[in-house]
Amino acid sequence: MAVTCHLRIAGRVQGVGYRDALRTEALANGIAGWVRNRRDGTVEAVLQGAPPAVDAVIAWARRGPPAARVNGVDVRAAQGALDRPYSGFEFLPTV
Repeated sequence: MAVTCHLRIAGRVQGVGYRDALRTEALANGIAGWVRNRRDGTVEAVLQGAPPAVDAVIAWARRGPPAARVNGVDVRAAQGALDRPYSGFEFLPTV
């Protein structure tokens, strides 16, 4: 059974390769979803997959790539339009 989580990652997470690294980590763990920058300086992502795989990517998100400095990761169950089937892992435009 797949789970879908919505993440907001705060800290020095833009301009340091965070989105690319998160996508690589997600794909390596068989996770579908998307990632994007937000104008407030955070990164937002939706992860969907097997619970252990989603947990592994969330654990990675708390560290990020070497140049990042993660201050916090807000994890919530996806609701509404975010809670739908995903295929692949996409980059979405900044909002």
